[in-house]
Amino acid sequence: MSRIEKLISELCPNGVEYKKLGLVTEMKRGKSVTRKDLKKGTIPVISGGKEPAFYCDRSNRDGEIITVAGSGAGAGYVQYWNTPVFVNDAFSVEGNDKLLTKYIFYYLCNIQNKIYATKKGGGVPHVHISNIENFLIPVPPLEIQHEIICILDKYSASVAELRQMLEKELNLRRKQYSYYCDMLIKPEKNADSVYLKDIATVLRGIRVVKKQLETTGNIPVYQNSMTPLGYYEKSNCKSNTVFVIGAGSAGEIGFSSVEFWAADDCYYFICSEKILDKFLYYSLLCQYNFLKSQVRKASIPRLARSAIENLKIYLPSIKEQERIVNILDRFDTFCNDLTSRLTAEINARQKQYEYYRNKLLTFKEAK
Repeated sequence: MSRIEKLISELCPNGVEYKKLGLVTEMKRGKSVTRKDLKKGTIPVISGGKEPAFYCDRSNRDGEIITVAGSGAGAGYVQYWNTPVFVNDAFSVEGNDKLLTKYIFYYLCNIQNKIYATKKGGGVPHVHISNIENFLIPVPPLEIQHEIICILDKYSASVAELRQMLEKELNLRRKQYSYYCDMLIKPEKNADSVYLKDIATVLRGIRVVKKQLETTGNIPVYQNSMTPLGYYEKSNCKSNTVFVIGAGSAGEIGFSSVEFWAADDCYYFICSEKILDKFLYYSLLCQYNFLKSQVRKASIPRLARSAIENLKIYLPSIKEQERIVNILDRFDTFCNDLTSRLTAEINARQKQYEYYRNKLLTFKEAK
């Protein structure tokens, strides 16, 4: 029998009481402010997102507390703090002498999706205290709460450590890939190079409207993001074509192995016989940071066609291009496989953690 099972059998063999959150915790609304109302500082301002909205020089909560984001896409997101914070477009939850704040945090995390489901509002969704104050929470003896916190703290630290380790490994592989890409695509300074416009034609896509995408087509449409805008019944780009986003996520570079439709905020390339499509793709990736630096900052970031056309491209023989593409393809496959494996490992460990958290926080209800 585990320690937690032993404690339950000794301290609450007939189950535990379930009580409404609003009756056994202190729930307080935040204070609505804007960035100009507060001086810049190091104290996080908790609002509607998963990250602090900004940082200021004073707090309105100083102890161990939980915050629940109040509005926007992250409305309902639960966070734990043991440092001073300023609660803005959010509300806070605190424990008392019978219900530990960290225990409440783990319980709210366990019902995070249930909290998200309470979002109300048309344009901007909101979550209020009234949405969750009637949720029931089990109230076991403090000794059991302490033990649950201890177990989950260790488990969450283990998951965080694994995530950090795997992401570090992935970043190292990406840096290694970038190094070899630069070494192969940009050999020596005096190597043969040409303007991109001299070896490929840069074309702008054709606009499609939402109504046109409401079809049964399966051709991806790229507009202002690397995520397809939708799907269409015809294409204007052949398979194995390079494209660059011109507005929105301007400067992002893609290579499609299938036919697609380039919309009006997407540039695509028709290569001459002097350069391979895939070699052009890797050449652009090597100049990604420079290409991003050419994006015009505005309400909608934009990249001019001339900035792409005037890029200098190293141009070896077709045979050498084939050799370089073959090397980078294999490295790209390796990095993608590694990403998939690491992501799967992180997700598996997270699910395992969530399973045990749910098991620890589920009690027989006392009658």
